[in-house]
Amino acid sequence: MAFGPADRRGAGADVSQSLDRALTLLNSIAKDARTLDDLAEEIGVHKSTVLRLLRTLEQHHFVRREGARYYRLGSAMFDLANQALDSIDVRRSAQPALAALNARTGHTVHLASYDDGEVVYIDKYEGRHSVRMYSRVGKRAPLHCTAVGKVLVAAMPKARREEIARSIEYPVRTPNTITSAADFLAELDRVARLGYAVDNAEHEDFIHCIAAPVRGADGEVLAAASMSVPKVLLDYEGLLALVPDLRAATTEASVHSGWTENGKGH
Repeated sequence: MAFGPADRRGAGADVSQSLDRALTLLNSIAKDARTLDDLAEEIGVHKSTVLRLLRTLEQHHFVRREGARYYRLGSAMFDLANQALDSIDVRRSAQPALAALNARTGHTVHLASYDDGEVVYIDKYEGRHSVRMYSRVGKRAPLHCTAVGKVLVAAMPKARREEIARSIEYPVRTPNTITSAADFLAELDRVARLGYAVDNAEHEDFIHCIAAPVRGADGEVLAAASMSVPKVLLDYEGLLALVPDLRAATTEASVHSGWTENGKGH
């Protein structure tokens, strides 16, 4: 049986709607275990529609049932996440230098990239101290109050910096958080000039952080690496004293990513 253009458009809309609902379900289940009733109410459809989507997702191991009522993320989600992370070349190339920095200092080390107006953590080496950051691989964070965010935006052309600075919101996380585009742009100029950024307890009031760029073969910034330290362990001057260690590690990571001293690749 042949389908006309209107039929194909209708079928395409149905597929798009089903995909949107399935992704909404996965996003909801990622936050916590959910019941069928919870999910049906959340996306505003009948339970039979949700059950049909869940059975398909369960068949492909994207969700799993826990007991008789609850649904959680399945193993396929974690497999996909690991494959996606492993495909990021900078994560692999930076690993030796960042792991060594973490082992040498005992402080938490992150690797982050820019994605659609936010920071995304793509790797993390946990510190040895008992104070823990609210971060994990795959977690997103704001640009304006993280050292990695400042590094990533500061590396962009000035016109792009201004576009981003004027488009993002400025939620206040601590008394030190930057709250305006003008102040953010001034901070980005400073970061571009110095070659590193500081989060002076701007994202979390008990943690401060420094970050520097990891570059690729053409000198482009591929990612930002940071070192985070609880304020109770190290004061601000002590944090700044770690900048040479961080920059040595990001230089090594950059070399492993194809960068050379003259900015040309191997």
